[in-house]
Amino acid sequence: MKIPYQTLTEAFLDRTQGRLKDRTYLRYKPVRGEPYRDMTFGEFGKKTEEVFNGLVQQGLRRGDRIAIVSESRPEWLMIEFAALALGATVVPMFPTLTPDQIQFIVADCGARILVVSNDLQLGKANKICKDCPELQSVILLNDEKKLSPPSNISFLHLKELRIASAGALNFEEELQKAKPDDLVAIIYTSGTTGTPKGVMLSHHNILSNLQGAIDVLPEIGEDDIALSFLPLCHAFEHIAMHLFLVKGFVVGFAESIDTVADNLVEIRPTVMTGVPRFYERVYTRLMRRRESLKGTQRTIFDWALRVGAKNGLAIEGKPVPYWAKLCKPIADALVLRKIRERTGGRMRFFVSGAAALPAEVGRAFASFGLTVIEGYGMTEASPIISVNPYNKVKWGTVGKPLSNVEVRIAHDGEILARGPNVMKGYYNHPEGTSEVIDADGWLHTGDVGEIDAGGYIKITDRKKHLFVSSGGKNIAPAPIETALTESNLIEQIMLVGDKRPFCTALIVPDYAALRENGIARGEDQSSEGLATNEKVRRAIEQELDRLQKGFATYERVRRFILLPEQFTVENGMMTPTLKIRRKAVEERYQKLIESMYRLRPVEAD
Repeated sequence: MKIPYQTLTEAFLDRTQGRLKDRTYLRYKPVRGEPYRDMTFGEFGKKTEEVFNGLVQQGLRRGDRIAIVSESRPEWLMIEFAALALGATVVPMFPTLTPDQIQFIVADCGARILVVSNDLQLGKANKICKDCPELQSVILLNDEKKLSPPSNISFLHLKELRIASAGALNFEEELQKAKPDDLVAIIYTSGTTGTPKGVMLSHHNILSNLQGAIDVLPEIGEDDIALSFLPLCHAFEHIAMHLFLVKGFVVGFAESIDTVADNLVEIRPTVMTGVPRFYERVYTRLMRRRESLKGTQRTIFDWALRVGAKNGLAIEGKPVPYWAKLCKPIADALVLRKIRERTGGRMRFFVSGAAALPAEVGRAFASFGLTVIEGYGMTEASPIISVNPYNKVKWGTVGKPLSNVEVRIAHDGEILARGPNVMKGYYNHPEGTSEVIDADGWLHTGDVGEIDAGGYIKITDRKKHLFVSSGGKNIAPAPIETALTESNLIEQIMLVGDKRPFCTALIVPDYAALRENGIARGEDQSSEGLATNEKVRRAIEQELDRLQKGFATYERVRRFILLPEQFTVENGMMTPTLKIRRKAVEERYQKLIESMYRLRPVEAD
């Protein structure tokens, strides 16, 4: 199916004023724990027009930037489309960012308006206003309190504003002015230096990426229902939400990550996007349930999973044994259907992105009768580069390039991509743009990989030292390590966190300092003795707590191990220029690293 729209605003007009205007678009809970409410496409359009009028009164104009720090909710989308109607650009941010991080982005993009969701985010906004000279007003989505200073306004008040001037702007006319090359969003992502860069994405970038995704996905459309729980500031969920609009989905918002299990049963979606950490959690909980079974119950459970695993070969394009086909109805009735009912009972497929999905997790879902389609990309690619085909998945790979995306492997093994989905560039950063997009238009992904004979891409390493957690968060380790070595008790530190649920660290304490200050006076003073001393560990823990206060939650070290030996050139842990050889350190201390992730559960972000 060819997408009939040239801009997202054209799609918005068609959905909110066309034949679907009276059909449900959004399902949401204004108050946590209450029943879901429905909003039609037409109602969404009218409410967005009210927001448009308010933003005009607030002085937002074509070419301006409007930043959003909020959890996913209907108002987020209203703000975005109201801004697009004005020719303004949305700058989405994670609610977990610190005031300093928000201040950098708001000042860098020159945002005129900052939208925040609640009192916590409003407090951050009030701290940064004086350092953002172009910021004129802050809009609070929650309406529970009176606002000050006068430049702050509630969302309720914003919608009540009406255009009084004679030359009032017409909402529908303004929507039609958008051009394919106009900016939709500037999404900031951290580079290897830790300095955020704003990825500029246009209508054309996003719609071309949607076209490539639609070409490879099974038939989807107006009969589908999606559950959204990832933040809309995430490039993956951002494009998914536009896909849902273009295809006429019903979209239910999860109340929070903690309520997804309940919301799945309430919404009963047919399609859902998620990051590997979500699928890992589901798999882990199910395996814990298996451990609680005894005797015959466990035997039946294991038999059903074996039957499911054989039938799951179908999505890999492999033959299914005849006996497994015969046993499938029984395995379904005894075990597998009950597992699927926990996802609402009518899930057609999940989509996994933002980080690598462990092959064993994908195979496990297939054994339950649930399909997970894994994709690969980056914000700079709008973000999808490749997707595993629906009926021919190859676990351990990230699938084949989209139909309108070219991929090749550079001489040094780096994965390069080229297509209409590649960003216009980094905002205010031409040097950074030229570093990642070469003269021939190839986007340098920073990932090292290979393409097999079947055209499937396999990622083998990361060229740049930039972590992507299993929750899909970008984490630059270098600035975190630099900040933590400000402690006089920490000599060296190496963060671990790529494709992991949270950050951990290998730490070499400053043993001379420990001996000098007498933290473990009267006890074993050798490096081995101090590395295992509980008093030393508590002192290091206090230092981490002190130095990590300015970090986003997902950047913080949750667990650490103290090493008795330094990283040196002689032992192969450092380069001649005294940079830590991360791969060598990880290989040497692999068992210790794995032990930090096997300890008592820690909730990741």
